[in-house]
Amino acid sequence: MIVSDIIRAIEAYAPPQYQEGYDNSGLQVGNMQDEVTAVLLTLDVTEAVVAEAITRGANMIVAHHPLIFSGIKRLAGRNYVERIIHKAIKHDINIYAAHTNLDNVHNGVNAKIAEKLGLVDTAILAPMSDTLRKLYTYAPQNVADKVRDAMFAAGAGDIGAYSECSFNTNGTGTFRPGAGADPAIGTTNGPREWVDEVKIEVLIQKDKEAAVIKALFEAHPYEEVAYEVIALQNINQELGAGMVGNLPSPMDEQAFLSFVKQQMKADCIRHTALKGKDIKRVAICGGSGSFLLKNAIGAGADIFITGDFKYHQFFDAEGKIVIADIGHYESEQYTVEIFQELLNKKFPNFAVLVSDINTNPVKYFC
Repeated sequence: MIVSDIIRAIEAYAPPQYQEGYDNSGLQVGNMQDEVTAVLLTLDVTEAVVAEAITRGANMIVAHHPLIFSGIKRLAGRNYVERIIHKAIKHDINIYAAHTNLDNVHNGVNAKIAEKLGLVDTAILAPMSDTLRKLYTYAPQNVADKVRDAMFAAGAGDIGAYSECSFNTNGTGTFRPGAGADPAIGTTNGPREWVDEVKIEVLIQKDKEAAVIKALFEAHPYEEVAYEVIALQNINQELGAGMVGNLPSPMDEQAFLSFVKQQMKADCIRHTALKGKDIKRVAICGGSGSFLLKNAIGAGADIFITGDFKYHQFFDAEGKIVIADIGHYESEQYTVEIFQELLNKKFPNFAVLVSDINTNPVKYFC
């Protein structure tokens, strides 16, 4: 087992192509080819977590929050980031993070919160666009099935719960093999060829584009494969920020806040004025979610659960919704369970450890 095996498993679940532009997910410190003795899972990488990894014999740390967000100009131990990097290198510890890419996938951070709160009929709160591509290609009718099957196997044609989706149009293609050509049909410097072909159209997720094109080229008989890829602005219901869902049965506001406090292990909840009505529809966003307030209101949510709301942002509720700020750490602490379930399933005989350290920098006096 090497570092790249662990990363490949995580990124198949949460492709890095879907992280936000400001983010820095990926391998932060280490070597892709290092043998991994054990993996330690954590929300944050702190000096105490690195020390724990050394003590427990784990030479790879997988975190939700990246250790490095901006450029490092020197390693002089001036702050905790520099000290962690120095210690990790000294002890051959690899550090990897999957951050907003794990936030944005359908079964990521927000789905885990929804699971803890028992929400049903969930959907992405702010679906992403520019994540889909349409690929057009042309193949002789006698090999069209082979070409389609190869693209499907590489990940093309998936739409929601449906797979192997394509649209096909019969037509006639022409070409004339010139000097230096090695045509599958016709002869070099021969006459123009007329071929019964199929135009194949498939949708591709952005992260699968390279693999699908590679499969197309390997399966297609032509020396020069005609194809085009077009970026689509369609909303992708499987990717995006936040989540909204329903409670199986309505709950009194006070009772629901108590339930949230218990389920999310929150020491306290900062919230706006209660509205005097039951909670049925719930919007959530792990981490800092104030940017999704309008989406939560637009989705008809009775309450929006997230973290890091600033004082003046609470006014933006305007009596339309209850804002419940449970804290950044509290809203994302269960993220390690996603890593644990994923890696235990993929590598059942490998040591996957969960950190015993509470990395929350915020303490409460209640």
